[in-house]
Amino acid sequence: MLNNKLNLKRLLSALTISGCLLGGVATISFAQGNSGLTIFSGVNRENILNYYLDFGGKANARDRYRLRVPGKKLIGGASKFFIAYPDYFDGKFDVDKIEVRVKDGKDKISLPLREVVWDKESYIIEIDLEEPMKESKKVEIVFSNVKNPEVGTYYFHCQVLPADDLPIRQHLGTWIVSIDP
Repeated sequence: MLNNKLNLKRLLSALTISGCLLGGVATISFAQGNSGLTIFSGVNRENILNYYLDFGGKANARDRYRLRVPGKKLIGGASKFFIAYPDYFDGKFDVDKIEVRVKDGKDKISLPLREVVWDKESYIIEIDLEEPMKESKKVEIVFSNVKNPEVGTYYFHCQVLPADDLPIRQHLGTWIVSIDP
């Protein structure tokens, strides 16, 4: 009888510890999956865009940024994307490793780019599509081989030049990117 109670206590302890460990691992793996809980950002909740950092967003390390724009924000399609970042962002971008991907059925395809311009003085990256994207589709802008900056929170603002006849940039939203130690 005493032996059964000890085994039950051991089993419950092992299950409790296992649950805590699995919960902790899941939390760590999703830590850079989106903007997280944002309370005092100054950005309206509907204007916060999702992103994912493939390699965890560690300071001064190489990473891949997946900056996502929902299709409902691209009503007029897109011919150019403009990504503005803060002047205190001291990371480095590799303009030869930037892609714009859209979902086509089950596959993601990279759209051909005419040009990518990194204006370091104005803190903006301009991505010009070879062919304008006429329809509203979910877009993922992928920045590969990025050297992360120091620890901090960085606001990346997304604007688009629509594919229609109106040549005025439209603000789509903001990615609030966190870089950890």
